[in-house]
Amino acid sequence: MQLAVEISLYPLKDQYLLPIKWFIERLDAYPDIQRKTNGMSTQLCGDYDVIMALLATEMKAAHQEWGKGVFVCKFIPGGVNLDHSE
Repeated sequence: MQLAVEISLYPLKDQYLLPIKWFIERLDAYPDIQRKTNGMSTQLCGDYDVIMALLATEMKAAHQEWGKGVFVCKFIPGGVNLDHSE
């Protein structure tokens, strides 16, 4: 089963861009997912189990590395076309 996730990280620190870029770079280590990022969020699409496992791993790593931060996510089962622009 496919899954699409829109995720935003809001680090609770003044230097917020570094943790966000760090998190996105870590997502790129997963070759079986599709990622698109814009100025407001990152969208992921791929196998449901792969996406959920990587979110558990990488969200935990972000909290361990950077401390408190808020993740906001939307989940769409079945996935979506991340190239769709309308």
